[in-house]
Parts: sequence; structure tokens; C-alpha cells
Amino acid sequence: MAKTASEPNLDRERLELALHSARLGEYEWATVGDIFRDSAGMSAITGLPQGDLNAEKGEALYRGLHPDDRDPTRKTMEASMRASGRFETEYRRIREDDGRTVWMRSSGLLVRDEDGRPIRVCGVVQDVSNLHLEEDRRRTLMAELDHRVKNVLATVQALAFQTAKRTTSLDSFLATFAGRLKAMGSANELLTAARWRGAAIAHLAAAELGGLAPGQTRWEGPELFLTPRAANALSLALHELATNAVKFGALSTESGRVDLRWTRIADGGFELFWTESGGPPVNPPTRQGFGSTLLGQVTGRELNGETEVEYRRAGVRVRLRASPAAVVARPETVPEAPARQPIEMVSTPTGPTDLTGSRVLIVEDAVLLALELETGLSEAGAEVIGPAYELSEAMALLNQRIDAAVLDANLNGLSVTPVAEALAARGIPFVFATGYGDSGGAPLGFDAPIIRKPYDVTQVAAAVAAVLRAV
Repeated sequence: MAKTASEPNLDRERLELALHSARLGEYEWATVGDIFRDSAGMSAITGLPQGDLNAEKGEALYRGLHPDDRDPTRKTMEASMRASGRFETEYRRIREDDGRTVWMRSSGLLVRDEDGRPIRVCGVVQDVSNLHLEEDRRRTLMAELDHRVKNVLATVQALAFQTAKRTTSLDSFLATFAGRLKAMGSANELLTAARWRGAAIAHLAAAELGGLAPGQTRWEGPELFLTPRAANALSLALHELATNAVKFGALSTESGRVDLRWTRIADGGFELFWTESGGPPVNPPTRQGFGSTLLGQVTGRELNGETEVEYRRAGVRVRLRASPAAVVARPETVPEAPARQPIEMVSTPTGPTDLTGSRVLIVEDAVLLALELETGLSEAGAEVIGPAYELSEAMALLNQRIDAAVLDANLNGLSVTPVAEALAARGIPFVFATGYGDSGGAPLGFDAPIIRKPYDVTQVAAAVAAVLRAV
């Protein structure tokens, strides 16, 4: 069927609509006449004036390219056209109207006449600056993640060394070190929920005091958010104070109280007061432990301020002063305050846990953690099934006798829920051992204990023993 006169115009309109929708621009270099035709789309991307321009024997194609990209792009395009008559390349172009640098992807075709002589080059361009910007952001984020991970590992190493120097037994070291790791984990969980923009003092207080001695702890103060560095320092300090209060101070008796208050000060920083009362009479310590060193030397410095500890007869009192450098603006994303979770308060057992005769399935994608769990449960007398590192491995192990299970919440990006559902359907008890916080990730709706990483493997063994007794 022959086309009507209006059909070519319609085809052109459709092409222009497609180019506009894809944010593309088109151009053509007519070698006969040496004319460079710049479309409205290309003009919008490059800043070149729309219409016919002098092609300058092809130089107009390369003139606006970034100096570092000009020669490589020319060589790539010319070599591709000689080889196949087509080319596709990416380069930076400096816009001629405002001087901005944009990333462009260009594809083109060399058209020849019947005698094989080049008569024009037709091409399209696309602004891919956003893709390169996103890649730059990704690289920056990965570098920042690498930096933070190394800082965390270095801090953990220092904590382990300082804890080991001041403990006389392995059991004491494990209990103390695990508590300090928990404090770091709580602060990092809050920071992650706020995209590492800051953590609220109230949330840090709730994380450290919320599960201790209900009715005996209180915290109050204005909404203040701390930098990641300051948040980690304050979390560790509150943990040390709370631990000492439970062991020796106000929280070691039912009549004792701990009051935590903070206020803004004129220079933009804050003051925080920890006050114990109603506990046993206090005597100044005869030696300086890690907690005292932390409060006296580390906390104040990390908060760009100072710390004072008073061992009053009526109870310990701590004053902490922080500079404005420790405070940040309210983040755009702020998590809920940590809720009390007594189900997580699985204490380290004072004696060995006996799992003799129990067959326990381990589902954990971190190999070192799985090996640690396997060793700990085996030493408690259990026969370990697995460990399963993948969801498919775990599902394949379910067709045998299992008395209990330890489940990581996420296996290489896949939820462990199918395994939990299968175990629940058979009435097999299990424990979640997970690194996910309250904001998501852990399977919900199951009546099972949740132990947050980092944990002491003896806690997991004790939790397994407890769920077995409850069956």
C-alpha cells in the first residue's frame, strides 16, 4: 500500500517522540557540504545551538569534548567506523553555553553511497551524567564503609586488649567483653537506622538501661543527637556505669535508683549527669579498672569535653560535659526508641549447659560464627546437624530428627522464614541468633527467643537448653 503525503511527517513525529521520551538527541554530519545538523534534543544536552553548523571537516564532533577524552574518543570512533561502519562510546563534554561537564553516550552509523564513499554520519547522544554520578556515590559509600569497618575492627581489638589486661579468668573476660560488644552493637544499630547521621541520647539511654531493673532507672532530657563517634563513646560509658551499678551500686538492691539527666549548655554542647541513690554505701575503688579508664580518659576526649566521677557515700555521681562538636542536627530518618526486650536478656550461665543427646540444627551463613556455634554446642553435649550456610542446605536437612535449631535470620539475602515455618509446623523449638535490629530483617510472628549479635556462644547454648525444657 502506498503511503499518503502525511505519513512521512507522522513517522518523523513518532521518531521525535521516541527520542524525547528516551531523553536522546540526534545529529548528522553531511560530508558533502560539510554540514553538522544539531537537533533540539542534542542542543539541550550539549548546549550547542540548534540547526546547521559548519562541521569543520568533522572537528565539530570533537571540539567540545573534555581534553582528557578528546583523542581517545576520536580514535575509538574512527577505528570502529573503519571496521564496521558503526560506533558506540562514552565521553565527557563541556557544554558550550554554561561550561558544565556532562557525561554522554554516543552511538552512530557511517552511511556510504553506491560507490562506497562516505556521505554522512548519523548518530544519537544520551546524557548519562546521572549514571556516572551514581557510580561516584557508590564508590564513595564503599570507601566510607571500608573506613567504618576498619574503625570498628580496630575498636573491637582495643576493647579486647584492654578487657584482657584487667580480667583474671577466661569466663570473666568473655562476659565483660560480650557486654561491651553489645553496647557497641546497640549504638551502631541506632546509627544505621538513622543512616549514620546521628543517634539520640534518649535512645542510647533506653538501649543501655531499658532492660535493667524496671522501675529503678529513669532518663530525661531534651532531644539531642550525637555524632557517630560521640554516640559510640557515650554508649560504652553508659554500659560501664550500668554494669557497675548492677554489680556493686544502686541497681544491686531493690531500693536503689539510677537517674540520668542531660541539658543543653550555652555553647551548644550538653552536660549529662548520672546519679545513683538508695544502694549500698560507696567506697572509692582501690584500683583503676577499664571502666574508670574509659570514663576518665576516653569518654571526655571522644566528646571533646570532660568527665568527672564522684564516689559519694550515698551513690556514684558522674558529670559529663560535651562540646558542640559532639552534637549534630536532627537526622531526616529517626528510629523508634529501643523497646524493652526481656526475651533477649539471656544471661551467661554460671555453670556448664548440658545438651547431651540433643540433635541441634545450625543455620548460619557466616562460616566463622557457624564453626563457633558448632564447637560451643558440641562441647555442651549436643549432636550438631549442619551447619547449613544456605537456605537450600537448611531445607534439605529438615527430613531427619531434629530436637532444636539455631537460626540466623538472613542467609545471603534470603529470609530463613521457610525453615522456621517448617520447624514450627513440626513442633520443633528454635532460637534466632541474628545481627538484625528491631527495624527489620528478623522473622516475625514466631514464639522464639531472639539473641542479638554479637553474642557469647554460651548464651546460645543456654537458650537452646531453655527451649528444650519448655517442650
